Amino acid sequence: AVVSTQSGHYGRDIGLDGNIGCLVNGAGLAMATMDIIKLHGGEPANFLDVGGGATAEQVTEAFKIISSDPNVTAILVNIFGGIMRCDVIAQGILEAATNLKLDIPLIVRLQGTNVKEAKALMGMSSVKILPVDDLDDAASMAVKLSDIVGQAQRLNVKLDFSLDI
Repeated sequence: AVVSTQSGHYGRDIGLDGNIGCLVNGAGLAMATMDIIKLHGGEPANFLDVGGGATAEQVTEAFKIISSDPNVTAILVNIFGGIMRCDVIAQGILEAATNLKLDIPLIVRLQGTNVKEAKALMGMSSVKILPVDDLDDAASMAVKLSDIVGQAQRLNVKLDFSLDI
């Protein structure tokens, strides 16, 4: 479905039956992200394509959509910043995670324009983000963490997802 906000059209969200939310830019990257999640034994819950010109506010809206799915137990962000600036995506991720009080694992792979600035923003933040450079590693981590969260939910065990870094 085409996703829009008060500011207008900004992306495409396709709902699926899995438990790993996917935020990507570009249909090709979305397909590759979903394929590698499945390769590692996981199931994508969606693919939400923010396109090449998303703003921080639009990224926050995208996270609202993904996190509204009760089946999502981890979120994998896979962005290649050609036109899209990674620092803008990082700012949106930080705003979304803070405002939505995300309590599930958030794995972020950013490559491209202003990636160093994006990593600095995420590194200075208190938001619990798992930055990963390699897509294979990111997908593997998302699948494993999603499984842990799902098992904890089925057992009614509260997890405090914290990073000791």
